[in-house]
Amino acid sequence: MMLFDTHVHLNDKQFDEDLEEVIQRTKETGVSNMVVVGFDRPTIIRAMELVEKYDFIYAAVGWHPVDAVDMTDEDLNWIEDLALHPKVVAIGEMGLDYHWDKSPKDIQKDVFRKQIKLAKKVKLPIIIHNREATADIVEILKEENAHEVGGIMHCFSGSPEIAKECLEMNFYISLGGPVTFKNAKKPKEVAAEIPLDRLLIETDCPYLAPHPFRGKRNEPAYVKLVAEQIAEIKEITFEEVAEATTRNAKKLFGIN
Repeated sequence: MMLFDTHVHLNDKQFDEDLEEVIQRTKETGVSNMVVVGFDRPTIIRAMELVEKYDFIYAAVGWHPVDAVDMTDEDLNWIEDLALHPKVVAIGEMGLDYHWDKSPKDIQKDVFRKQIKLAKKVKLPIIIHNREATADIVEILKEENAHEVGGIMHCFSGSPEIAKECLEMNFYISLGGPVTFKNAKKPKEVAAEIPLDRLLIETDCPYLAPHPFRGKRNEPAYVKLVAEQIAEIKEITFEEVAEATTRNAKKLFGIN
């Protein structure tokens, strides 16, 4: 059964030493596709190198809110050019992050809005990073008519109520390692309530490794553990989760 990991950072330096082994384990687990997410100059460049080398890897290109203060108009134009590449399937990750204070909130919001406008121009879905900024993110998505392109609420940690509001705006809900954590109440509630045809799975590797690897380096092969947990919560088969989430991802990203 094929799995689709919709959010990986194989462009992270943590994979420099053993990337081929990681990819081999990923294939052996049944992961058929993944999207490597670039969020600044170095990670975007590396993501594009990976899509050229591996036929089953696609890319998302965007600018992370933590680094919003560093983004220039030249960077935005560069992202627009890269969006024309046949294996670039989304713009992001983008959004708001109020946990870290590197980039002022007004600059984060401006960069977020610019990227939504860009995504609408190039007709690609968007990948949303949200940390401690839910109300502002929902407001901006509505004001910018982001439903026109839709996208992914990446590593969703909000309530089922917020999840349903995102569904109404044409977004998929993506769950990762935290849904497997024993104390993660909200992701489990979301997994139970959100329709299977609107769910995606991800690892966000090398971060947020699922149980029993919590605290260790995450990798795409572990996305199977996420799918198994969702199947258990929904009381359906692993195969049903794998098939539906892969179909959802391919539909969203326009992959045949």
